[in-house]
Amino acid sequence: MTRTITGWKLPPAERERLLSRFEPRYAEVVADHVTLRFGTDADTPLPDPCSGEIIGEVDDGAGVQALIVRIGGTTDRGDGSHYHITWSLAPGREAKESNDVLAATKWQRVHPPIDIPLSPARWSA
Repeated sequence: MTRTITGWKLPPAERERLLSRFEPRYAEVVADHVTLRFGTDADTPLPDPCSGEIIGEVDDGAGVQALIVRIGGTTDRGDGSHYHITWSLAPGREAKESNDVLAATKWQRVHPPIDIPLSPARWSA
């Protein structure tokens, strides 16, 4: 059985708009999704379409940059981590490390928050 991730994708035009606002600091630009659940399969229901708000930015200074996203009034993803968009990564770093960086690193608020549309999606892990 193929394991997948469910969540939301940023529409391409929105991604481009945000890339002009938040300069990627590392070579690998991810900047395309918000994870809801990982380790899912084809039978896992997709989330509803929604909008979110970018409310913060974090960079560990060692290769992980992410944007913090509020969905439905919260950043709490329900599994102990926060909704976020992994923005950019240095070589050797992985998107899943954004969770650890968010837990360990103080992030900077984005004011005012930036509204973003999010489309339900499933993709390979």
